[in-house]
Amino acid sequence: MTESLAHEIDFEIHPSQTPVPAAERARILEAPGFGQVFTDHMITLRWTEQRGWHDGKLEPYGPFTLDPATAVFHYGQELFEGLKAYRQDSGSIVMFRPRANAARFNAGCRRMAMPELPEETFIRALELLVTQDREWIPDGEGNSLYLRPFMIATARGLGVNHPSSEYMFCAIASPAASYFGAGKTVKVWLSEDYTRAAPGGTGAVKCGGNYAAAFVAQQQAVDKGCDQVVWLDAAEHEWVEEMGGMNLYFVYGSGDSARVLTPALSGSLLPGITRDSLLRLAPTLGIPAEEGRLSVTAWRDACAAGELTEVFACGTAAVITPVGAVDGASGGWTIGDGTPGAVTQRLKSELIGIQYGHQPDPFGWVYKVA
Repeated sequence: MTESLAHEIDFEIHPSQTPVPAAERARILEAPGFGQVFTDHMITLRWTEQRGWHDGKLEPYGPFTLDPATAVFHYGQELFEGLKAYRQDSGSIVMFRPRANAARFNAGCRRMAMPELPEETFIRALELLVTQDREWIPDGEGNSLYLRPFMIATARGLGVNHPSSEYMFCAIASPAASYFGAGKTVKVWLSEDYTRAAPGGTGAVKCGGNYAAAFVAQQQAVDKGCDQVVWLDAAEHEWVEEMGGMNLYFVYGSGDSARVLTPALSGSLLPGITRDSLLRLAPTLGIPAEEGRLSVTAWRDACAAGELTEVFACGTAAVITPVGAVDGASGGWTIGDGTPGAVTQRLKSELIGIQYGHQPDPFGWVYKVA
């Protein structure tokens, strides 16, 4: 059968004839981990200069066959998104802010010289996948179905003077538990040897090259006994930008006087969907939120003075993760008492409450899957 869209992009539906048995799926969902197990199906969609977007399919999950000279292997022209589907208490299946992901995906396409995907096609593709594989969504707060839409350059050839003439869009899904583990506080390493991105580069895009270039610094962090790396600006290596693949928030004060600050977007930071959500959510809870600049020196001094009381990272995978300690070549320090703070906990509770349907959704962020 074929699902027709208003903009005339069709998806053929080809259900798997060998889905994972229900008992095996139930066993997997008891402890799915993160990004290690995948559902029975995927979405594929092709683009060429002659035909535009075409040949949309929901089909069994499986490997691609690509020529060794395929452009993505040699020039890294690709990008991806990450978002989640949740099973709410009412039984409804929802996605969180998929239109924001669609907009960021297309912003990335423009930067990477790739064809944009109509927003409704992006969302419909994910709806089809989530609906088909809804039994893979694990129950329980903190659990979700992680969705990974991505696009790769598929033209064959080694010319470097122009972007690819062919592309494939694909979406896959993976049942997921908490990224760092529930209630875990992480320790971070300040990277002074490496740079994640610079203004004018691709730091604001979720492209694989950013992550590949970050692995050496992440390994350095682990070697130093830390969980994650914190990136500093490219010019001075003094201004805090983001943590690993997540944005950072800093909490000043406590109780009714608490306020939060996140590094301002500079072109080298990822414009996180969770980051944006918290900028809008916090003020409704009486917590002023702003974007600005924070140096490593100011971070250290504010912690020593007791002014900066909490730090947390945020992103689709990790949601909100408290940061308890900092280390670096010039020494380290503890944030507050090193445990998750009250503001961090409250923001996480409120955000998760909206996602799982425990709390009202005044922003219209929750997208119910038909």
